[in-house]
Amino acid sequence: MANHYSALKRTRQTEKKTAQNRANKSRLRTALRSLREAIATGDKEAAKKAFNSTASLVDKGVQKGALHKTTASRYKSRLSARLKAVGAAK
Repeated sequence: MANHYSALKRTRQTEKKTAQNRANKSRLRTALRSLREAIATGDKEAAKKAFNSTASLVDKGVQKGALHKTTASRYKSRLSARLKAVGAAK
């Protein structure tokens, strides 16, 4: 356990930030899962709506430091390609 006030403060800050990062990542994973399910059903309108909200959450993840910007770009690119394939298949 930390003994100095600065170390105690750092511990409190780390716990708080860890909880925020965990919540942000969880929210992002849930959105990605719902988008993948919408794509799997083949409903293009629902998938497009889910893509817009998921892309927004991915960008917020980058902004908040939960994701690296290239990782977010890769996610959006791959999901966009999947969404486009759903439109072409129908």
